[in-house]
Amino acid sequence: MKAKTSFVCDSCGYSQVGWSGKCPDCGTWGSMVETITTTESNKGVKNHSSVKIEKLSSVGSSKIVRTKTNISELDRVLGGGLVPGHVVLVAGEPGVGKSTMLLQASANVDSCFYVAGEESSTQIKIRADRFSIKGDNISIYEETDVDSVIAELTNMTELPSLVIVDSIQSLTTTDMRGVAGSVGQVRESAGRLTHWAKSKHVPLVLVGQITKGGSVAGPAALAHLVDTVLWFEGDQEKNLRILRAIKNRFGATDEIGIFRMDELGLVSVSDSSDLFMGKGGGVGSAVSCVMEGTRPIMVEIQSLVVPTKLPVPRRVASGFDTKRADVILAVLSKHERLPVYDRDVFISVAGGITVKEPAADLALAMSIASSTLDKPVPVSYTH
Repeated sequence: MKAKTSFVCDSCGYSQVGWSGKCPDCGTWGSMVETITTTESNKGVKNHSSVKIEKLSSVGSSKIVRTKTNISELDRVLGGGLVPGHVVLVAGEPGVGKSTMLLQASANVDSCFYVAGEESSTQIKIRADRFSIKGDNISIYEETDVDSVIAELTNMTELPSLVIVDSIQSLTTTDMRGVAGSVGQVRESAGRLTHWAKSKHVPLVLVGQITKGGSVAGPAALAHLVDTVLWFEGDQEKNLRILRAIKNRFGATDEIGIFRMDELGLVSVSDSSDLFMGKGGGVGSAVSCVMEGTRPIMVEIQSLVVPTKLPVPRRVASGFDTKRADVILAVLSKHERLPVYDRDVFISVAGGITVKEPAADLALAMSIASSTLDKPVPVSYTH
């Protein structure tokens, strides 16, 4: 039984039978995505749903019971844990620790069905041994056919507490001609898994690869399909890892999870007061308190102002928005008469965190003034 597919433009919705690099209707390049339209089994048959229609006032308001991963920082970002039928997409750069975090989480639930699409069971076992994870509750299934995965889950006598797919870009369905990782295959595979998870009320976690541009492959499709999108970031040369919620239907999107990578795996960091603080007290540094969700974090902003040898002075910022920094520099130059118009300015936030709160603007202004005047910020201004 072969499904019939057509190519639909993601931009304007134009549909055609054959693929072309450019949409004939809106002219957008690379927007034609293979999509399943009809199958022989459902052709001419009306779809009668068995779901009953009910009034909103009659719907029970029972309290949602969340599944704890027992990783405090992960549960914080999720909003307290995983809810039944919760579909989560975890994305990040290769090697940042996505698989490590999820392997640790799978060891803390009653039962986990781990779909290994990229790694073998031996490779996963090596990582588990390194982190002292026995894995008696983890069932590994090496498969890249999404239909086989769903069939195996459906035939299980007891549903697992958690399903992890690593990664969604490795899964395919024979109903489509596209290769693994194509937008059509990713969207169809994620859609089928999401439908199963919602119908069985089982939490599902999808691992997403990122493209060269730094975005999740098939972002528009996956972001609309899942309930939560988590972004895992961090410098592989440092042990700091930060987990952010880009989208969350069951919690806040301004919470962050802070981890430290060591020989035991990812360790949750509840007290981050020392992570984002340098030596402090020197020329060009100032301390600010910023809010990340419900958590106040003390961060140190460091600035270096030096004479330039270029026609246009350089403005380099790490962990701070460059456009906001340009505005602060313009204010200091205009109203405080600081000679920064002909100097290079380098800005960095200690610890590698990205600061977006406007409350840090004052600390940046003080650090720039301190470096320009070669005077440390008085202690009364930093405490």
